[in-house]
Amino acid sequence: MTLPILYSFRRCPYAMRARCALIVSGVPFELREVVLRDKPAAMLAASPKGSVPVLVLPDGRVIDESWDIMLWALRENDPERWLGEDEAYVPAALPLMLENDRSFKQALDCYKYPERHSGQPQSFYRAEGEQFLQSLEASLVNNPFLLGGRFSLADAALLPFVRQFAAVDADWFATAPYPYLRNWLATFTASDLFAHVMQKYPVWRGNQ
Repeated sequence: MTLPILYSFRRCPYAMRARCALIVSGVPFELREVVLRDKPAAMLAASPKGSVPVLVLPDGRVIDESWDIMLWALRENDPERWLGEDEAYVPAALPLMLENDRSFKQALDCYKYPERHSGQPQSFYRAEGEQFLQSLEASLVNNPFLLGGRFSLADAALLPFVRQFAAVDADWFATAPYPYLRNWLATFTASDLFAHVMQKYPVWRGNQ
């Protein structure tokens, strides 16, 4: 049986969200852990842009955007109803995902490595990222998850990025005015799903 192949990098939040959806879907796949500074030729042949995740389907189709991989996997099988009734969660999650992947990801990168950017202090970039954290906190005040009472693809798409932001200065995050956000993140990182998603694999070096 030929399986879909996922080229992945364990710590990449985009790859993490793709692994979340594939694992929850139960769709069998082959995971190929790569080193981004030494990308395998097979991955580059499938997706010349050279970023993870990349999903190569048995029929040769390639999906190389993490959100699209999530949708493909969950449309194949969605046992935990991450897409919602009649996929109602998809249009609700899309604006959150886009804001995350644009302005918040930019603030996150600057917050992690302020010396690589415009010379502003780290606190400046943290404040930029906090605008998004504040909106998430507001969403979680009355519900345990972003779109209501159940975990959805919105939570899976954003959690890896919020986790990275929190880890830049864990002492600050532990006392920041985001108690609901901290609980949301802690619930995820304590879950069996997170343990599965973060399982370590040897680096795949075949077909180079």
